[in-house]
Amino acid sequence: MNENPTPTDRPMNDLEELFEKNREWARETEATKPGFFSRLLQQQAPQYLWIGCADSRVPANEILGLLPGDVFVHRNVANVVVHSDLNALSVMQFAIDILAVKHIFVVGHYGCGGVTAALHDRRVGLADNWIRHVKDVRNKHWDVLAEITDPALQVDALCELNVLEQVHHVCSTTVVQDAWSRGAALIVHGWVYGLHDGLLVDLSISAGNAEAVETAYQSALEALRERYAHEQRTPQETRRRAASNAALKAIGAVRAATPR
Repeated sequence: MNENPTPTDRPMNDLEELFEKNREWARETEATKPGFFSRLLQQQAPQYLWIGCADSRVPANEILGLLPGDVFVHRNVANVVVHSDLNALSVMQFAIDILAVKHIFVVGHYGCGGVTAALHDRRVGLADNWIRHVKDVRNKHWDVLAEITDPALQVDALCELNVLEQVHHVCSTTVVQDAWSRGAALIVHGWVYGLHDGLLVDLSISAGNAEAVETAYQSALEALRERYAHEQRTPQETRRRAASNAALKAIGAVRAATPR
């Protein structure tokens, strides 16, 4: 056995640690929930589709307190939904038409690197082309952002504005429009996640039919404008006070509605 592993040996040792953690997780899960994997193997019936950021600090199931199989997930840089993105559209179509999900959550997060890069025109590489979609959001709502003098709060505002726009995009897709036209019970929501406290914030934009989209969007946008226009405290303090109850209520509702 090589007592002095070479640099190329070390990554394999690191990966073995991950396999061991996986085995521990599987043993603990089966011990606490006997038959869990057998039941999971038989069906995939989540009620929720989570469209979120690829950021490793924002794991959907853990944030919602749900188990594998409870949430169908699509993630990309800065939780963007583009009408020409066949990957996202395929996930949505499968979730809606095959899995019959009841809720779609578009979830951004404060401190998003993609949003920050878009706000400040920072080059990051190939992803610049993708982040261009967030720059479009920035340009569309520059009148709101220009009134915010706190740089950190300005990033937070764009994170929220990006969620509102992506919710609007989701609702405008043929997949969702077709589902609503045939009477599907499907509601699209816009949330944002706080890395600083682990809480979800409901941005009060939800639509369950085509007619409700524009009203929900305009109402949420106006509420955002007013909130940031009258911001006097630190961003985190205000956000905790304004959104903590709504966040806990939202998570509780998701857990209560999930069959065990």
